[in-house]
Amino acid sequence: MSQSIEKTPRRKLYCVLGAGSLPYSQKAFESLAAHSLDDFDLTLITDAAADKAALIEAMEKLHVPSRHSWRVYAQAEADERALTLLAPYPHLSAFRFGHPCWRKITDPLLFAEPDEEMVILDPDLYFPNYFRFEKTPASGLLLMYQPPSCLLPHEIVVRAFDSGIRLAHHTDIGVAQSSNNLDLEWLDWLVNELGGTNLPRSMHVESIVWAALAMRIGGGYLNPEHWHCWRNSQWNRLLVRLGVSGRTVLRSERFGTMKCFHGGGIAKWWIPDAVKAGDLPEPAQLLVSQPPLPFEELTRNMYDKTRLLKTWAQRVGYYKLVKS
Repeated sequence: MSQSIEKTPRRKLYCVLGAGSLPYSQKAFESLAAHSLDDFDLTLITDAAADKAALIEAMEKLHVPSRHSWRVYAQAEADERALTLLAPYPHLSAFRFGHPCWRKITDPLLFAEPDEEMVILDPDLYFPNYFRFEKTPASGLLLMYQPPSCLLPHEIVVRAFDSGIRLAHHTDIGVAQSSNNLDLEWLDWLVNELGGTNLPRSMHVESIVWAALAMRIGGGYLNPEHWHCWRNSQWNRLLVRLGVSGRTVLRSERFGTMKCFHGGGIAKWWIPDAVKAGDLPEPAQLLVSQPPLPFEELTRNMYDKTRLLKTWAQRVGYYKLVKS
């Protein structure tokens, strides 16, 4: 693409991932580097030293343009920072050693300067068009929008309601944006209230924490047309069960209108094949910034009704029919 790019401060991006994600995360970083009109500073936070070495090797092969910068830290390096920064918050500190996904909440703030923006990315993203990130709010939180809900496990959601903790509905954490001024004392209380070290090691607990934080500090959903989450709908599950290829399923997505595609679940494995096959349209320029949509609250009544419907569907065997 030939155009002049206005010089702005580098956007502060973070991604927590293991080297096992490289079959799809390479496409995330390749498309990010190729299509972001924002200069960025990308911090990758991984697990063991071997993961760090693998990620460095993969990033070097991408030949990221020099206007961007990147670095990789192993968990041990994050652990060392946490000893000081999270020392006053024992529950939050212990939370880091639960499911690896939970570190997406804790570890970016270990590397960000006070009040500095944090644009936290999942490794299963794809950026199909030339774009700019939305402005990170000085206070509040931006999350992606995805119906219906991924708040699990059930017993932890119930515990949150029983404790009077408000939860945002339809939240997706493919991209999260906030400034590094979060109330860590409150987050520490929240983790303990939800179960502390007794929390089940489920990746979905992370979504509960983000949903609670959203209702606590406000903000909104990134516009879902530009920041799009793939939905593993019953129709898509049925297509997969009938043998329809992932590439074919993806052809129904409107990539031409997206700044970012979050290929959660099985869809993350389809993107590399679709890109290699040339299925996606040529990148366009999406320079318009859409205002965030207000968070919707998930009430106890709404949650209970949905739970009853899912229980009935399970009893009649619906999920066995569409299980992919």
